[in-house]
Amino acid sequence: MKLQDFRAIYYIAAFSVISIVQLNAQAPKFVNEFLNIGVGADSHGMFGSVAATVDDVSSAYWNPAGLSNIEDPLQISAMHASWFGGIANYDYFGAAKVINDRTNTVGALSVIRMGIDAIPNTLSLVGPDGSINYDNVTEFSTADYAVLLSLGKKLKGLDLNYGVSAKVIHRKIGPFGSAWGFGFDAGVQYEISGFSLGLMARDITTTVNAWSFDLSPENEAIFLATGNDVPISSTEIALPKFVLAAAKKGESGTLSYKVEADLRLSTDGTKAGIASGDRFSLDPTVGVELGYNKLAYLRFGIGNMQNILNEVNTQATKFSLQPNIGVGIDLGRLHIDYALTNVGTVAEALISHIFSAKLDFQSKY
Repeated sequence: MKLQDFRAIYYIAAFSVISIVQLNAQAPKFVNEFLNIGVGADSHGMFGSVAATVDDVSSAYWNPAGLSNIEDPLQISAMHASWFGGIANYDYFGAAKVINDRTNTVGALSVIRMGIDAIPNTLSLVGPDGSINYDNVTEFSTADYAVLLSLGKKLKGLDLNYGVSAKVIHRKIGPFGSAWGFGFDAGVQYEISGFSLGLMARDITTTVNAWSFDLSPENEAIFLATGNDVPISSTEIALPKFVLAAAKKGESGTLSYKVEADLRLSTDGTKAGIASGDRFSLDPTVGVELGYNKLAYLRFGIGNMQNILNEVNTQATKFSLQPNIGVGIDLGRLHIDYALTNVGTVAEALISHIFSAKLDFQSKY
């Protein structure tokens, strides 16, 4: 193992420890939530339980260490999801390219957008004299963007992969305000005794979003007159989140299987997790994939396990979970996947449909 490989792994571990130690500062919850959704319908079918086994272009999001498993010179992927019954649209495009065959070094670019479009702007609906003019109603969009630059590398002879992603975040609320943010993710994968292990750290150095707002005096007056707060420039801090994963996969004749369990540790104090405290929350997920002849796949996942407060008796809670299912088909270099999230009635969110496709480009030589 080369010295720089030792250093890279050391820095990933060191940043994880430092991030946990520096959690004394208060930070708002649910920052950059669109980045907690995930990419790829195949991964969604397993409820995102893929940190230990992901091995394609979507690794840039789930665990950049998995990029080093890509063998084709170039791989691209795209996804579209209609979330919350069609209210919001989530789109993703990713491309991964082998940089060095000898060291299994792979780089990737990922672009994510989640937005709600055609929102009516009714601030000017009522004129100063109290008259209503529908011609003054315009439309705007609220959208969140993220661009990830990722790198994954394999350590020869150790069955160990590691990777890192740098991400730039842009959030925009129509003409009223916007924010810019920057952060890092890092991860490792390891094979031992037939098991796959993974560690993924998101926002490993914390991610800061700086918001700025530009409201006209007229709009500020409308906000105040209607009992709303006038937004001011501020910052949001996304604290580190960690995923520990273990998986087992195998084949028997024309059948294959993959079973993975992930344990997600949040450090933002969110208390809806199955086990939580003032500074942490544990959220387990489980995913299963069954394959036939490396052609067709059936997937199932469970997650979003929460203890929800009773609206009448706040001292009581009820348990809730969310199941996902998915299917996929491999047509040589083209892979098509579909996932249906929040199946059944055990969770309260609306059903969402997710479609994705992946294309491998083979070398000419």
